[in-house]
Amino acid sequence: MKTQLALYLTLVLSLAVPAQELRSQLPPDPIATVLKARLMELDRDGQFHPQRVISRAELATILVRTFQLQRRLRTVNIPVKDVPRNHWAYDSIQVVLRTGVMRGYDQGLFYPNQRINRAEAIASFANAYGVFQFSDATVAEILAPYPDAKEIPPWARRAVATALYEGLVDVDEQKRLRPLAPMTRLDMAKLLSLYLSLRENRP
Repeated sequence: MKTQLALYLTLVLSLAVPAQELRSQLPPDPIATVLKARLMELDRDGQFHPQRVISRAELATILVRTFQLQRRLRTVNIPVKDVPRNHWAYDSIQVVLRTGVMRGYDQGLFYPNQRINRAEAIASFANAYGVFQFSDATVAEILAPYPDAKEIPPWARRAVATALYEGLVDVDEQKRLRPLAPMTRLDMAKLLSLYLSLRENRP
């Protein structure tokens, strides 16, 4: 079983598009790209609001829509005290919790309106995408070129390393990840655009 897993991981890594090459494929207008793909929507006022920070409920909805996560369901509903059945994102939140893509907090809370940072958003996206089981040494090697990688919470390091390896993280000119910065709607649009580019270019 371990041999088969190793062979599979080797195949996956051999097919990976280098991160720099993939970032060059970021569409000039990522907002238009994700709107056309129907992975994100305009607000009720008809605006996108690129600098607005994504909430946990919004992220859950985007991940379910992007990866069709409802197809992976195997468990029964999970009681969540702060997400009643009439909540607009109830179904999506149930899906991300039941698939393990996102986690709740102690005492059965999800905090759907809580704004999230880039580390949590990127890690959750990687969970939905599929986290590579890199060794700690490989994770450290992948993160080494990024000066603020030390700010990534320990629980998110392997997932963020996967996203970086796959070229799904938009960094600035100083190669800063900004893991603790708020995850804006524009940031999310860029991540989704890179994912769409990867999906188009990979067999």
